[in-house]
Amino acid sequence: MSLFTFKLPDIGEGIAECEIATWRVAVGDTVKEDQPLVDMLTDKAAVEIPSPVAGVVKELRGAAGDKVAVGAVLLLIETAVGAAAGAPAEQAPDAAASSSASHASAATAKAAAAPVAAVAKPVAPLRADGEKPLAAPSVRKRARELGIDLAEVAGSKKGGRIGHEDLDAHGSAPQGTTPSPIPRTPSPIAPATGIEQIKIIGMRRKIAESMERSKRRIPHFAYVEEIDVTELEALRVHLNETRRPDQAKLTLLPFLMRAMVKAVPLFPNVNGTYDDEAGIFHRHQVLHIGVAAQTPQGLMVPVAKHAESMDIWQCAAEIKRVAEAAKSGKAKRDELSGSSITITSLGTMGGIVSTPIINAPEVAIIGVNKMVERPMVRNGQVVIRTMMNLSSSFDHRIVDGYDAASFIQKLKQYLEHPATIFMA
Repeated sequence: MSLFTFKLPDIGEGIAECEIATWRVAVGDTVKEDQPLVDMLTDKAAVEIPSPVAGVVKELRGAAGDKVAVGAVLLLIETAVGAAAGAPAEQAPDAAASSSASHASAATAKAAAAPVAAVAKPVAPLRADGEKPLAAPSVRKRARELGIDLAEVAGSKKGGRIGHEDLDAHGSAPQGTTPSPIPRTPSPIAPATGIEQIKIIGMRRKIAESMERSKRRIPHFAYVEEIDVTELEALRVHLNETRRPDQAKLTLLPFLMRAMVKAVPLFPNVNGTYDDEAGIFHRHQVLHIGVAAQTPQGLMVPVAKHAESMDIWQCAAEIKRVAEAAKSGKAKRDELSGSSITITSLGTMGGIVSTPIINAPEVAIIGVNKMVERPMVRNGQVVIRTMMNLSSSFDHRIVDGYDAASFIQKLKQYLEHPATIFMA
């Protein structure tokens, strides 16, 4: 038998290090060649790393959340003689160090197990019969709260005055020295005392780092506009009722995507990415729309590529496809990268207004809030309309406030008059 040292391979894209997302094996497991060993998390997606050999797992290097450099040792696998030829085995830990650590652990355990001797507290003599106890108002108030009769408490201060420390001693004095305090009636609601410590690792850490980087480096400004989507909603319901079985169900997002396809060419600076280190803005002609999606792993942004070449039904199908891929963990790396502008929506929980964080290095994000019916004044009459807000954020380094407002107003025009979305 021999030990095969498996090192993290170069997985491309210039990645220098990855984070351990999930171990697929444990020490002692028998693995086959090409069997998945570990999922490594890059900036874009989780990458499955297979085993190049068959054998028994002897050691894992690192835990979930640890970062590992390309070329660093991931794990050791015991293989049949000759199967790992040329692979250097790692040296066993220094025996002396292990022995010292063992003695230290034993000593610590012994010290922790040693009982702590109780320290007897001297008790001052009580006052003469009929003598009133002396105590400050704050001490008397606290004694009432604790249910303690001051006549039964010995005072240790000058003149036999009772202090707070005497109340403490009275409450903890050994049996037979002073009476125990009268117990207070316990509250029916127990107070919470625990604190759960959660290490932020994996996708949650990637999300945190991305949000921090975007918020810290991009000077955001928000723009909110109210949109009457009564006609649009009626059209959406009608199209869903008459769609073919092979067509995806329409939500509001495909309509918004088609409105963006028509509006973006008029305001091209909203559709691009900004390399702030190089000082170069990449203005895109193609429209790759990121669709923020909540998944079991956290917030992810799958991308609907080339939205400019899709009709309304193709937009719906592509949104469904990439969102399901992200939620199931099967999205490919190129399906989670390359967006030029992003849409974010919380659906029925969309709230009245939001201030979405830009998906760096993009310069704009369009936030969809919930639709609500409410009375509106139209032509001097109060009527019920279906209303919705768009809450969007822009990078003020690239997009001026006037251009951002004009872009949203153009989207408003298309969405309020949905027939124009389908006109050439």
